[in-house]
Amino acid sequence: MPSERPGKVGGKRHENRLRRTQELGQAGLELFLEKGVAAVTIDDIVAGANVAKGSFYRYFESKEQMVEWLFDPLARGMRNAFDRCEESLHDAKNAADLSKAYQGLATDMIQLLAQFRDLAKLYLQESRSPAIGARKTIRDLGDLVADRAVQLTHVAIQHGLLRDFGAPISALAVIGATERLLFGYLVEERFENPLEIPRALITLVLEGMRPNG
Repeated sequence: MPSERPGKVGGKRHENRLRRTQELGQAGLELFLEKGVAAVTIDDIVAGANVAKGSFYRYFESKEQMVEWLFDPLARGMRNAFDRCEESLHDAKNAADLSKAYQGLATDMIQLLAQFRDLAKLYLQESRSPAIGARKTIRDLGDLVADRAVQLTHVAIQHGLLRDFGAPISALAVIGATERLLFGYLVEERFENPLEIPRALITLVLEGMRPNG
């Protein structure tokens, strides 16, 4: 929870606090998706959750903290997914190992999307916005994704598994394509099976970047 209050874990006070925190968070998330993070006020959130404004500050210090709390599980999941992929790439010996490492990352990300679908939509909606106010958390997550993707590409290039077109160029091109495809799936409903997206993209990219010979 954003801040700890008295109450035994599993007890009534703790459960009530957890429930109210989740209700406020869900109200905020729905409004963020509808209006954008910057446009939503705390008054909007408490009205959406049907609570008094003073109650908001019993659970969150600010809108910024609410956004941090909402995105924390998704951010942790993404960091873990990148860590596992990087470990696999360090052990990769050939093209099959490389493909397996990236397929593992894709599977982890698909599972995160399934678990946090609305957060993923909000991320795609806001991740390129200026890192100001409550949007900073989302922009920071976007920067994390970019930095870790570049690092993965560096590792693959160092192991001789990808041609060196410049790790930032290769990684950011893939991120741009991936996020556009995910937007098509989550928002525009262009794809019936999300697993088609990473499989096709990974094959396309790795075939194009495979070292000569």
